[in-house]
Amino acid sequence: MRDGGRLTAAIEVLTEIETRHRPVRLAMKAWGEGARYAGSKDRAFISGLVLDVLRRKRSLAWRMGEETPRAAVLATLHLHWGWPIERLADAAGDEVHGHGALTDAERAALAAPRDLADAPASVRGDYPDWLDASMARAFGDRRAAEGAALSERAPVDLRVNTLKTDPERALKALGVFEAQPPGLAPNALRVAAPAAADRSGAVEAIPQFSKGWFEIQDLGSQVAASVAGDVKGKQVLDLCAGGGGKTLAMASAMANTGQIYAYDNDARRLTDTIRRGDRAGVRNLQIRSPLNPDPLKDLAAKMDVVFIDAPCTGTGSWRRHPDTKWRVTPDALDRRQKDQDVVLKDGAGFVKPGGRMVYVTCSVLPEEDEDRVAAFLESHPEFARQAATDDPALAKFLTPAGDLRLTPLTAGTDGFYVAVLEKAR
Repeated sequence: MRDGGRLTAAIEVLTEIETRHRPVRLAMKAWGEGARYAGSKDRAFISGLVLDVLRRKRSLAWRMGEETPRAAVLATLHLHWGWPIERLADAAGDEVHGHGALTDAERAALAAPRDLADAPASVRGDYPDWLDASMARAFGDRRAAEGAALSERAPVDLRVNTLKTDPERALKALGVFEAQPPGLAPNALRVAAPAAADRSGAVEAIPQFSKGWFEIQDLGSQVAASVAGDVKGKQVLDLCAGGGGKTLAMASAMANTGQIYAYDNDARRLTDTIRRGDRAGVRNLQIRSPLNPDPLKDLAAKMDVVFIDAPCTGTGSWRRHPDTKWRVTPDALDRRQKDQDVVLKDGAGFVKPGGRMVYVTCSVLPEEDEDRVAAFLESHPEFARQAATDDPALAKFLTPAGDLRLTPLTAGTDGFYVAVLEKAR
């Protein structure tokens, strides 16, 4: 495809997302089904451009003085991808494939974009206005910088599965991807984010991935799983296991000792956990399906660790799913808080005396984090908050209350919150 065709395609996809409120994945799929002529490089280019626009939709509109998909695409290509204005003019003005010649106003805005210094924090941080109070509670004066970091492209993080190999061997296997240890987690490796218009490396394609040597898992998610502590020989319940990423991380740390139980209220999510567990060589995993009657009844008050990766708004994963930040609503946040209260209450019943509950969200909003822990502790005096970690490398990410908060700006991870609640003996 020519530049003009790619530019037009991105505008069309963004218009579809905006007018029909479709997730970016479905909008790209719909476009692709009508554009069989597009090659893999074209699709990667258009997808990368659409995602980069969604990452910075508000700041792009501010700088251009116009809130349209076309203005956002032009601004992204010039301000963030480095296209000269004349290349943009040639692409937009392509008589066959272009979207229409640049106007004088567009040329002027591209040549001298409006300064972001005068913009509100929510514009500089590229998040909805209604979230500004929550972001201020979490981050104070640096909330715009935190939001901007959540608008960057994310690397590909991998967790080495020590049931099958070790970090040194895994690093050699990933040599073609130039992976490096990012720190914070001993078994983590990182592949840098590709250039905006390029496809990310398909690490799943190398034989060692199929052999179970490593899993794709954000560094923050790996750190969150490690907060479960020394779990060798323990009884562990992952109450919201989902696809099993943190389940498998804890299973690897357990070295096939003790027992780890994976449960999710959506049985379909657990099918992937079974497949991934088999590939990883996990032998101490029990899947507890919600399709069975009272699937967790026998675990009441018997668990050393109850791990709760709570349902949340996903505000900490905006780097990877930028369209979701424009779809989150106050009602959705309220529903998630109710879900979180329920799962904390349910999880408490499985913790044995002296055991711990680890509460995790991939959210940066205090309403889903500290507020939920405070509400739980108020109604469950038998639990007490403990420092989330004693690892010196992680100490700087502890909140004044002793919880762990990771963000792209501070830790180079997705946004995560982790609290540890211990039950009295």
